[in-house]
Amino acid sequence: MTHPPTRPPSPTGPPQAAPRRAARAAAGLAAVSLLAAGCAGADTNALGGAPADAAKLTLRATTPPAQGRLDRADWLLEDEPDSLDLDRQGGSAGRVVLTNVCERLYQLQPDMSVEPFLAEKARTPDDRRLVLTVRDGVTFHDGSKLTAADVLWSLKRHAAKDMEQSDEFGNVSSMRRTGPRELTIRFKEPDALFTKALAGDAGIVWNPRRIAAAGKEFGTPGQADACSGPYRLKEWKSGDSLTIEAYDDYWGTKPLTRRVVFRWASDSALVNALRTGAADGTYAESPNTAAALRRAKNLRQYYGPSTASLVLIPTARGGLKDPAIRRALSLSLDRKGIANSGYGGLVQPWAAPVGAGAWGYERPRFAAAQKKLGAAAPATPTADDLAEAKKLVKEAGAPDGPVVIGTDSSQGRTVVANATRAALQRIGVRAQIKTVPPAQFEEFYSDPQARDGIDVLVGDWYISKADPMGFYDNGLSDSSNNWVGFKDPAYDRLVHKALATLDDTERARLTTEAQRRFVDAAVWIPVAQVPTALVLSDRLTGPPSSQSYLYYPWAARLGARKG
Repeated sequence: MTHPPTRPPSPTGPPQAAPRRAARAAAGLAAVSLLAAGCAGADTNALGGAPADAAKLTLRATTPPAQGRLDRADWLLEDEPDSLDLDRQGGSAGRVVLTNVCERLYQLQPDMSVEPFLAEKARTPDDRRLVLTVRDGVTFHDGSKLTAADVLWSLKRHAAKDMEQSDEFGNVSSMRRTGPRELTIRFKEPDALFTKALAGDAGIVWNPRRIAAAGKEFGTPGQADACSGPYRLKEWKSGDSLTIEAYDDYWGTKPLTRRVVFRWASDSALVNALRTGAADGTYAESPNTAAALRRAKNLRQYYGPSTASLVLIPTARGGLKDPAIRRALSLSLDRKGIANSGYGGLVQPWAAPVGAGAWGYERPRFAAAQKKLGAAAPATPTADDLAEAKKLVKEAGAPDGPVVIGTDSSQGRTVVANATRAALQRIGVRAQIKTVPPAQFEEFYSDPQARDGIDVLVGDWYISKADPMGFYDNGLSDSSNNWVGFKDPAYDRLVHKALATLDDTERARLTTEAQRRFVDAAVWIPVAQVPTALVLSDRLTGPPSSQSYLYYPWAARLGARKG
């Protein structure tokens, strides 16, 4: 799936690739006096520090194990959740909270691998059947026992029309109980990514009775959760805070931290809260937040594998319709300058549109393929790169009017937009920037009419699956994320074949070939990969530092550094 911190409807399938949403202004931090002026979000130079070098960061899957228990942790989000019903509103803020409250049939591990979880066992009698055995002894937070019937009900809810995860079930032909604790899922074609989807939101197991009792109010403030995880939803004060509390009868390992209180803020308020100790930690959606805190006392930063990337997404308006012009732009873009000026060096110039955290298997093959792409997407363009780009523009003919670059006013996107305009101007293409408010910017992702006035969007995306093929269906001829209208029958065949290939080695071969075609055509133009950044009080440790925090109960491992 594609996701953002809150994501618009995913185009190609279930959330296979989704835009990361711009954060709203702070709401709930006034209660802890966090709105005092702080350092501005992303400019590390303003803090007197040189940019980091993302290529030299040590990426860890997790932090050192905690040694002591904790009564309470104060955690920051960049948004208040819109809803805690992830079937209806799949935003990242809600997911960061609920991953500690709700459990899935499979579980994404800190190292980005996937293991059966509420599905205690899984077997594949043939390549079109998946048989799941539901874990025994699990109870929901109301004390009722989790059953195979609950699992089936949950899967059917996820698959229902207009639900966030419905696209994940497009290849499913049937789902039914075939034993007291057994379900059998049949597929129209072999499906290589379905179990990985079950480690995401498509695998959440709900308590149907709770949802029925709440009706349309399920997922809103004042309503109980419908889950079985290590924490239960204690309280949600709209506009102020959200609290989760350890569930005493949890079937698995008990959490080290008793309560986690979430509040939300963006930019300087969030930075100031962490610097002053008013908050204990955050998973920084924006690298700018981590960059602004690199030298803060009493805080530690951890960086981990992620699938997230910064990208330029061309539209069908016409300015970048010609692939030669898109390739020329990619050759002339100063990715290193963007990383340093816009993101404090905490993003890494990258030649593929999906981050290395997606390499959940066959890592050497994917790493080698990424390296080969570097010539088409240099970190810093050379004189030869610019000469080749100018040649491409001359042969194709420059667009009649200026290329319009869509962005909002956030620091990182502003830097990317200015760098994109400069790159186009260097190769003889006129360009201008269209800056819109964050709410209008989000419409670019979901509303084709909103994109009528721009030629390219400054975007950022991540996928929920640790498999690059979870991204490349965005280039299919009929994908709603294929805004530029790329059509290549050979590419379509490659993608469909890879999605149906269960053997990892062969799927990796097919995926890297699809990736090469996608990048050669510059369907999207990669800019940088974005590692996960965990900012944490130096008194605490334990949670994962990889992107798994969106799907793994990270708070259950959070605790005191000393016993």
